[in-house]
Amino acid sequence: QVQLVESGGGLVQPGGSLRLSCVASGSLFSSYAMRWYRQAPGKQRELVATITSASTTDYADSVKGRFTISRDNAKNTVYLQMNSLKFEDTAVYYCHSRRRLIDYWGQGTQVTVSS
Repeated sequence: QVQLVESGGGLVQPGGSLRLSCVASGSLFSSYAMRWYRQAPGKQRELVATITSASTTDYADSVKGRFTISRDNAKNTVYLQMNSLKFEDTAVYYCHSRRRLIDYWGQGTQVTVSS
C-alpha cells in the first residue's frame, strides 16, 4: 500500500513563493516517477510537473521557469517549489504516483494566490 501525505499549501500573494511537500509511504520510492497535478473547480485536473526515477523533470508550459520539482529519495519526499505565483495558479495541488497500473493520490492541498 502506498500513501501520499502532502503539506505546504496556503495563501500567498501574487509574486510570492510556496513550497509543497509530499511524503510517500512504502518501499522502492526511488524506482518510480512522481508527479504534481492541480485542479481548479469546474476544470480538468492538469499535470503540472513530473520527476522520473532518474530525476529528469518536465513541466507544463504554464509553470515552466517558475516551478521546480525535486525529490529526496532518502526521505521518500517529492517537492514542488513554486515561485512568482500568479492568480491562475490557484488550485488544489495533488501529489501522484503510479505503480503497477494503480494510481495513488495525495489528499490535495489548497494553494490560493490572492492580493
